[in-house]
Order: sequence, then C-alpha cells, then structure tokens
Amino acid sequence: MPDALLSFTRALPSTLEQGLIYALMAMGVMITYLILDFPDLTVDGSFPLGGAVSSSLVIAGVNPVLALVIATLCGMAAGLLTGLIHVKLKVRALFSGIIMMTALYSVNLRITGGSSLLSIPRTAVTLFRNNTLVSALPQGVQVLIIAAFLVLLIKIILDLLLKTRYGLLLRAVGDNATVVTGLARDKGNVVISGLVIANGLVALCGAVLCQQQRLFDLSMGTGAMVLALASVIIGVNLFKRVEWIKSTTKAVIGALVYKACYSLAIALGLKPGDMKLVTAVLFLAILSTWLFGKKGAQRHA
Repeated sequence: MPDALLSFTRALPSTLEQGLIYALMAMGVMITYLILDFPDLTVDGSFPLGGAVSSSLVIAGVNPVLALVIATLCGMAAGLLTGLIHVKLKVRALFSGIIMMTALYSVNLRITGGSSLLSIPRTAVTLFRNNTLVSALPQGVQVLIIAAFLVLLIKIILDLLLKTRYGLLLRAVGDNATVVTGLARDKGNVVISGLVIANGLVALCGAVLCQQQRLFDLSMGTGAMVLALASVIIGVNLFKRVEWIKSTTKAVIGALVYKACYSLAIALGLKPGDMKLVTAVLFLAILSTWLFGKKGAQRHA
C-alpha cells in the first residue's frame, strides 16, 4: 500500500493535467445530460473528431490555437447534424447520436488519411510545446497552467451564457418544454443549439488532449461519453446539497475526482487494459447511487 500511495503521489501532477483537460468534455456533456436531458452518443465520435482535426492541422504546420478553433467548429457541426436528425427527421435522441457516432468513425479516418494513429513530431508547434507562451511559464507546470486557463475561460463563458435568456430557455427544454413553447420559441431549435455547444466543447477537449499527448488514436472516443457522464454525476453527487456551487464547477471537480480514482487504480496494480472494465463498474456504481438518490428524494417530496 505505501508503494501504491507513493506511485499515486508521483502521478498527481499528470492526473491534474488530464483531469482539467477532460473537464472540458465534462462541461459539454453536462449540457446534454444535465440540462437538455438528451442521451447524446455523438460524444464518442466528436471527441476523436476534435483530436483528428487538431493533430492533422498541427502536423501540417497550422497555428495550434487556430487548430483548436477549427476542431471546435467541426465538433459543433457534428452536434448540429445530430440535432437536425433528431428534430427535423424525428429520429429518437439515442438513435440520432448512434447514427452520428458511426458516421464520424469514417469521417475521422478520412481526416487522418486512413491512419488510425497520428503522431505529432516533437519539433511541431503545439499549445504545450515549442511556442513562446510555454517558454515564458514556470518549468514543469506549463501544461497545468494552460489547461487550468482553458477550463476557467470555458467555465466563465458557460456560466455567463446560462444566465442569459437563451440559457434560461436551454434549462427550460430539459425541465419543462411547454415553457419554451409558451415563450413563442421553437423547442427543437433550442435543443439543436444546445447540442452544437456541447459537441463543440467535446471536440475541443479531444483537440487539446491530442496536442498535449502529441498523439491521436482513432479508438480514443470509446467510452468517452461514459467517462464524461461519470464525471458529471460524481460532481453533482458530491455537492448536491451545496446550491451555491455552479453546475460547471461540479463538472470540473467531478472530472478531477474521476481521473484521481483512475490513477489510484493504476497505482494499486491494475493494468491499463483493465481500466475499461473498471470504468464501466465505477460508472454503474455512480449511476445507481445517483438514481436511487433521485427516487428517494421524489418519495420524500
């Protein structure tokens, strides 16, 4: 056990970095599941989509920040298509996501030229390497500072957005759709815009992760939705009685806790190949606790 704790402590900086990066995806999934109540499986496709676009552009010599913007726009386009399939073609939410997730597998392969792996050269300029910003930051914590800045920026933007009239409409769609209709707004258009924002954030997460790891893997999207949703549920459960903490903050903290649990499991001797099973079991336990808690609250009410 002492060896495991020592190993976990040594991995803590990288755990925080990964947790902050995945918090971007958690905030996107928070919009679909927590606010829209929309089971969007597009996430498993838009996450690697962002990574594929970002990696390909960086390898081609494109500015890394511009690569992130383009990757985010591609993710937003994926969310738009999912929304149109659901709203305009009347396909169920779950099936809409599955259709887009399947289609994006081929799209991602096209973007990478048919390769399932892309390695970004060490000499390439990324957000975390070989640029003037990184050289100006304290040695050893560059990734942590940049990831924290990105998460804080997105969190502030989302918090401000959710306070606007549009944010209230977004919340109303998940809670009481008749309110949206009563305000002379199209519920379908609000759902589509929510999916656009959510998948844009998911793609941004994939883009940032690939620039940080300097590697794109086509299978990186497998289980992405489960990971993000587990992070959201962890954050919500931890602070369900603390109303002054915003949902975005809960999603960020949930992602950090989730990655900490992941690192602890590795430190205890589990192999990386076992982690998908561990993720599934952990998610089932978290989801069961969350659902039983909601039923208990409803019975009490």
